[in-house]
Amino acid sequence: MITLHPRKIAGIALLSFIGATLLACSDRAAADSKSGDGTTRSASDSTAQRATLSLTAEQRQRIHLVTEESVTFQPIVEATASVAFNGDRTTSVLSPVSGPATRIVGLPGMVVTRGQPLAYVSSPDFANAVATYRKAQTAFKNAKRIADRDSALFQNDALARGELEQAQSDAAAAEADLEAAVQDLRALGVEESQLAGGARATTNMEAIIRAPLNGTVVEKLISEGQLLQAGATPCFTVTDLSTMWVMANVFANDLHDVAVGQTADIFAGGSDKPITGRVDYIASLADPGTNAVAVRIVAPNGSHLLRRDLFVRVEIKSNVPHRGLLVPVGSVLLDEQSLPFVFIANKAGGYTRRRITRGHRVGNQFEVTSGVVAGDQVVAEGALFLQFAESQ
Repeated sequence: MITLHPRKIAGIALLSFIGATLLACSDRAAADSKSGDGTTRSASDSTAQRATLSLTAEQRQRIHLVTEESVTFQPIVEATASVAFNGDRTTSVLSPVSGPATRIVGLPGMVVTRGQPLAYVSSPDFANAVATYRKAQTAFKNAKRIADRDSALFQNDALARGELEQAQSDAAAAEADLEAAVQDLRALGVEESQLAGGARATTNMEAIIRAPLNGTVVEKLISEGQLLQAGATPCFTVTDLSTMWVMANVFANDLHDVAVGQTADIFAGGSDKPITGRVDYIASLADPGTNAVAVRIVAPNGSHLLRRDLFVRVEIKSNVPHRGLLVPVGSVLLDEQSLPFVFIANKAGGYTRRRITRGHRVGNQFEVTSGVVAGDQVVAEGALFLQFAESQ
């Protein structure tokens, strides 16, 4: 007869208890994996069963279904954008001469016409240009008078041909010098009326910084007394605000639906009424940080609602037809992971969640690229009610 130590007896009893417990757990797991008809259910089937929602007849009256079918549509590419001045109608105004600004008449918001004075400058360079013009004008008048006199003398055989030709050559050279001096003054902003007035009209003149185009002064960058450098000091920014550039960021997978000439709706300032513009340029380079491509839209700005650096939303209407499935915007909800899903009516009379992949927006519908097939009945109205009822 073998006698066991009390500690060994306690160990054997513990092992027997653990084995019985594991066996009982295994039996319960096997029983739970059986459905009511004795078939085995998978974990995914169990999850799908919990996602199915049944309603009463009264509750079903709140639900409206649409049957999915393949249709042809033209998608809308949505993008964020910022507003910029129209670069083709905007210019930075530089001072044409060096010297201190004596008077500034151009102020932000002022509507100006081409040639209108914006500022006056006291400039030694301008004074030299005026002096050169007056000398050239006097020299040309004198040379022309001599050439006309010599021509008359030659006609009366009182002057040799060589002397006449020399006088005519001197007059032509003086005329060229005068024309060069006139061009210099024009480049410095002198008006044609002042040039037509001759030397007297250019006496005691100041250099003028003029508006180079019709538009609005949007920036004043100088103050009175400031020393300006010719061709280097930016003084004003003038732009035509009748149109603006809207720079949209379009991702690479949407570029095939965007082309020059397409129309685009721009939503700014919380307004529900869009501003309609036109795509006129698509960049050849992508932003390495966002993988987005800049698309430029020219938009009318008669109401001046668009302003530089304003962030807006754009919808570019594609000209490329697509074919696929569309669901109402109200059908698409977001789950706990912010992923889109819809409710599908099943044959048993209940409603099941179906996760989808959402594509372009088309009016008040979304394109669905996966998760829904033709023939599915999607909940169009009442999806929020189902989501609330599911959470109860």
